[in-house]
Parts: sequence; structure tokens; C-alpha cells
Amino acid sequence: MDDLLGLARRLMLRAHAPYSKFHVGAALRAADGSLHGGCNVENAAYPQGLCAEAGAIAAMVAAGQRRIVECVVVGPGPEVITPCGGCRQKLREFASDDLPIHLCGPDGLHRTVTLGQLLPLSFGPSHLETP
Repeated sequence: MDDLLGLARRLMLRAHAPYSKFHVGAALRAADGSLHGGCNVENAAYPQGLCAEAGAIAAMVAAGQRRIVECVVVGPGPEVITPCGGCRQKLREFASDDLPIHLCGPDGLHRTVTLGQLLPLSFGPSHLETP
């Protein structure tokens, strides 16, 4: 997890958060072991911003990967932050309920949860498969 945490910390420092001042970094490990990261990017038209997790997912997909096996989210303070509801669903598109999500601050790991704990009874790609 240290490699993911290091990437997420570096990307958190690159966040564009001039409005909230709340910098977030995220890093994902794809099924092939490759790492992909993102940071939040705010916009003056508030709903047009991008979450760190969404940026990391986009980087992973752009690299040709489609499966997340581990995730780290780093926030700026001592409190535990979790992916927002939209990002939980975005993660679910590329991961199963047992995906470990490491919730970290600048000082390191605070807690590890699964995607299933954050998004119980989720709707995912398997629901759209035709028999």
C-alpha cells in the first residue's frame, strides 16, 4: 500500500482547489499491478469539478486497464474522508464489493474499508448482463 499512498500524497499536492482549499489525492492499483492516480480539480462552475477518484479511474482506463484491485484516498486533515457517492459508484464500475479502500491523511493510514461497506447493495455492471 505504501506505493499507492506515496502516489496519492504527491497528487494531493497538485490538486486545483482554489475554492474549497480541500486537496484530495487518490491512487488505484489495477489488476495488472499498474498504478494510476488523480487529484481533485475544482471549477468556478461548482458542479463541473472532478474528484480525485474519478481522475484516477480515467487515467487507469486511458492506460488500457479495466479492473481496480486496491484504492487509496488521501485528504488534507486528521479526519477520515471517504469517496463521495458518485465516486463510490464509479469505483463499483471497475471493482467488486471486496475492493479495499484505504482512507488516509497526510500522516498515513487511518482506516481500511471495503467498497461494499461504503456502497451496500450496489448496482453494477453484472445487473446489465443479459442471460
